[in-house]
Amino acid sequence: MEAISTVDREQIRDNLFRVQERIAAAAQKAGRRSNEVALIGIAKTQPAEAIRAAYEAGLRHFGENRVQEWEGKRATLGDLQATWHLVGHLQSNKVAQVAGCFRLIQSVDSVRLAELLAGRGPGQAILLQVNVSREPAKQGVSPEDAVAVARQMSALLALEGLMGIAPLGGDPEPSFRALADLRRRCQDATGRPLPILSMGMSGDYEVACRAGSTMLRLGRVLFDGVHS
Repeated sequence: MEAISTVDREQIRDNLFRVQERIAAAAQKAGRRSNEVALIGIAKTQPAEAIRAAYEAGLRHFGENRVQEWEGKRATLGDLQATWHLVGHLQSNKVAQVAGCFRLIQSVDSVRLAELLAGRGPGQAILLQVNVSREPAKQGVSPEDAVAVARQMSALLALEGLMGIAPLGGDPEPSFRALADLRRRCQDATGRPLPILSMGMSGDYEVACRAGSTMLRLGRVLFDGVHS
C-alpha cells in the first residue's frame, strides 16, 4: 500500500474536527455533554496508513468489520495505543481468532455465539446486537427476544450494552428511541449496568446522538476525500 500524502492527513484532521463539532452541537441540543459520546472510526477498507493518520489526528477508537482484514493490518498498527472494536458479523468459526484481540465485540447476535466466546474466556466484553429495524437482511436478535437474550448473555460474558442499525432510508429516530428503551429494559432484567448504546453511522449520527447514543460508528464522514 502506498502511504497517504500530507494533504490526505490534513483532510483526515479536518474531517475529524468537523464531525466532533457536529457531535458537540447535537449533544448540546439534547442536554448532553459531548464527552458522553465515543467516536469509533470504522476502518473497513481503509489502509493502515489512513488509520494511523486518524490516530495522529486524535482518534483513539477504531472498528473493524472483518476478521481477515484486521489480521492483515494488525502487525502494522500494533504500536498504536488504540482501542479496537469488532463491529461486523462474527461467524462462529472465527471465534478463536478474535478472542482477546478486541476490547469490545459489538456484534454478538445469538446465545450460541456468546457461549463460544465464553469458552475462550468469560472476560470478553460484548454488546448484544438487536435488529431494531426488523429488516430481514440485517443481523441481530429481534426486539421481542432482546431482554431474554440479554439475560442469558450477561451470565456468560461481560455484557456492556446494545448495538443496532437504523433502517435504510426513512426516519432513523424511532428505531434509535426503541433501542434506547430496550437498553433500559435489558438493564432492569439483568440487574447490571449496561452503559453502552452503540447506534449511529455516517448518515444519521446526529439523530442518534440526540436519541441517547453513547457510541457512534463512523466511516465515510471521517475518511471521505483522504486518498490521493
